[in-house]
Amino acid sequence: MTIFVAAVTGSVGALARYVLTGVIQQRTRSAMPVGTAAVNLSGALALGLIVGAGDFATGWPLAGAGFLGGFTTFSTWMIETARLGVVPRPSASAVLNLAATAVTGVACAALGYHLAH
Repeated sequence: MTIFVAAVTGSVGALARYVLTGVIQQRTRSAMPVGTAAVNLSGALALGLIVGAGDFATGWPLAGAGFLGGFTTFSTWMIETARLGVVPRPSASAVLNLAATAVTGVACAALGYHLAH
């Protein structure tokens, strides 16, 4: 049953990411991948809240890990950073996307954890 819950919630999370990233990116019309940043940062905040709550006896941590595992995306963040220009030398946009998302992601996870803890 555990694998089934993770599979279903992960699938729902991946679909939510696809839709939300597209909507945000289309509305902002930015060259920066703000849609991916938005889902990754909100996912970090949400997982921080779930882990900070510390109620591991319920199904929320499993469902959260499944959903948020599908919702957030490391690989898309990396390929979008590469597309911003890392060869032959990193562009300012690529460095900004990489650094800002990493630092802000940790901050969002910590904020969620401390809000729920």
